[in-house]
Amino acid sequence: QVQLVESGGGSVQPGGSLKLSCAASGIDGVIDVMGWYRQIAGGQRELVAVMSHNGGINAKDHLKVRFRISRDNAKNEVYLQMNNLEIADTAVYYCNAVNGNYQYVYWGQGTQVTVSS
Repeated sequence: QVQLVESGGGSVQPGGSLKLSCAASGIDGVIDVMGWYRQIAGGQRELVAVMSHNGGINAKDHLKVRFRISRDNAKNEVYLQMNNLEIADTAVYYCNAVNGNYQYVYWGQGTQVTVSS
C-alpha cells in the first residue's frame, strides 16, 4: 500500500541544477522522517539528507552547500534541490521514509541523475 514515487531526475552538464521530488502515498498522518539517499555505481547507498517532521535535518557534510532538502508535511512530500552538480554526483537517488516511531522503513524505486559533459 505504501508507495514513494520519485521524479525530477535526468541528465545535466556539470554546474547544472535539478530538483528531485518524492510523493508518499498510503500513509496516514505526518511521516516521521523523509529524505534522500544515493547509490553511485559500484558503491554503497549513502545518506544525502533527511528531514524529520519538525524540521530537523541530518545531511552529508560535503553536500550541504550544494544540496538543499525541504518537505511539505501536509502533502507528505520531500524535495531535494541540487545545484552546481558535479560528475561525481552521478547516481541513483532514492527517496526514503521512516515512520511509526521509526519502526517502518520505506524506499522508492530510485531516479537516475547523470552529470556529464
